[in-house]
Amino acid sequence: MAIHVKLRLFRAFCYFISSRGFKFRFSQIYPTLTNQNSIAEEIKSRLKSGNACYHSVQNLLSSRLLSKNLKIKIYRTKILPVVLCGCETWSLTLREERKLRLFENMVLRRIFGPRRDDVTGKWRRLHNEELNDLYSSPNIVRVIKSRKMRWVGHVARMGEERCVYRVLVGKPEGRPLGRPRRRWVDNTSIRMDLQEVGCGYMDWIWLAQERDRWRTLVSAVTNLRVP
Repeated sequence: MAIHVKLRLFRAFCYFISSRGFKFRFSQIYPTLTNQNSIAEEIKSRLKSGNACYHSVQNLLSSRLLSKNLKIKIYRTKILPVVLCGCETWSLTLREERKLRLFENMVLRRIFGPRRDDVTGKWRRLHNEELNDLYSSPNIVRVIKSRKMRWVGHVARMGEERCVYRVLVGKPEGRPLGRPRRRWVDNTSIRMDLQEVGCGYMDWIWLAQERDRWRTLVSAVTNLRVP
């Protein structure tokens, strides 16, 4: 949890000094942070690492000696943690969600293999809808959203005296011209996902104060089946 607190503080620091004309790029083992607070470079870096991990085990994923369940466990324990490292601090757009789903579908097609067409009799690769039906676990975007909600619940219960709480809910004074950039708390994992489970009209900070209630909401968001 400490690493995510540091990430939030560092993003606030990036926003502060970038507003004064400084330009820089920060990178370490965990995140790739920029002064524009853009997550695109981090997604690109995570997918690159995930691809390297995928290619190291693709022979196992296509082996006929291993069951489908075992292959899924390999994906969820070896590949997925590499891609989702630090995902609690991400603010995803639809384009980035699409990139993550494309990566996951590539891995799942390797796991489940091709299917023979009933009409032509030829082998073809599985469609996205078919992969969604075969893969019973929450997809990669759902996992990210649930992890973000789980982490933000911890932050909401910290109290106003904690610095990370003030960084999360604070609104910096002044902003550049143009449309305001989407803030982390405005992302779909908080308000819009709560709306999907019927709680979008409620204050998420108040909801997070009761651990059992928030845990139930996180589970509902995680297991929500959407195309």
